Amino acid sequence: MTEEMMSDDIKYGLAGVVTDDTAISKVMPETNSLTYRGYPVQDLATQADFEETAYVIWNGDLPSASQLEDFKKREKSERGLSDDLVSVVAKYNRDAHPMDTVRTSVSFLGQEDPTADDSSPEGLYDKSIRMMAKIPEMVAADYRHRKGEKPIGPDESLSFSENFFHMCFGEVPAPEVIKCFDISMTLYAEHSFNASTFAARVIASTTSDIYSAVTGAIGALKGPLHGGANEAVMHMLKEVGEPESAREWMLTALKEKRKIMGFGHRVYRSGDSRVPTMTDAFKAMVDIIDTEEARKYWEMSRILDDTMVAAKGIYPNLDFPAGPAYYLMGFDIPMFTPLFVMARITGWTAHIAEQLDENKLIRPLSNYTGPDERSVTPLDAR
Repeated sequence: MTEEMMSDDIKYGLAGVVTDDTAISKVMPETNSLTYRGYPVQDLATQADFEETAYVIWNGDLPSASQLEDFKKREKSERGLSDDLVSVVAKYNRDAHPMDTVRTSVSFLGQEDPTADDSSPEGLYDKSIRMMAKIPEMVAADYRHRKGEKPIGPDESLSFSENFFHMCFGEVPAPEVIKCFDISMTLYAEHSFNASTFAARVIASTTSDIYSAVTGAIGALKGPLHGGANEAVMHMLKEVGEPESAREWMLTALKEKRKIMGFGHRVYRSGDSRVPTMTDAFKAMVDIIDTEEARKYWEMSRILDDTMVAAKGIYPNLDFPAGPAYYLMGFDIPMFTPLFVMARITGWTAHIAEQLDENKLIRPLSNYTGPDERSVTPLDAR
């Protein structure tokens, strides 16, 4: 096939194009349910913790009690950043977006790791767990740096989610809050060949190292059409302001053909299967916080959702309930997408390993639309 083709043959945005096999996740058409290794994500989110989900994504099956205990010990043993990396975080621009800083931290971690170029299955697995353990501390240390506070080191007595709150705020909230956060981590952990995952696989296909692939994935996730949508949702709710304004705001935005974040999905057509579980977590946070502000965000969300579905038949995606849920947990809006990174590192690294297992360089063709070949006119004749 040449690079010249009919425009009808071009799949813009690779829409509908199947580029490879994967055994990691699938949206089951019969139930519209996202599954990780065959397990419905809503069941993992409510019946397991995030560490179990990570184990499933990387190993293919639910762990036994002893396997889970060993896995958690291994993750905890990888916690902690080098003094050099902590000092680098302390030099970051406090006005920089946290996605820029976590991207830089992961890249720094890669240059510190003498095993970075070890792409054996065992080497990739080691580095996957290492990033799962260290990225939360990168995010937390940067959060505290921009607040003018000293970083708080990890606590190996705490679970993954408990430890993150400890490193951010110096305390662990109620178990109900931890469960809501843990649910979000599981729901964000993996989603087939999304933009950031595909970016990671493209980089991995060149046989570059895993840190380079993850750094590229973070760059892709930053975009508001991908991971940054959870931040955009919260900004939208703040712009709407009050429940009484929500319906008219949505109708006006639709009339003006504005891009409304948190709705629609390339894969789902009858609703994102992750949304009901995350919406329940959002409502749980509203009930836990139990303030007028929390109830206001809940009511606005319901009205915006109902209005969009009635007007366009377009349903919310995971970012729509996740954004306000994170806000009620106490996180600053720019942190929302780095939280996504903390979860999706599991899916990214699983895909990197899968790509390298039977690797083929990903190199698509393009349809050239520029001028025909022409001669270069000498400068004095132009």
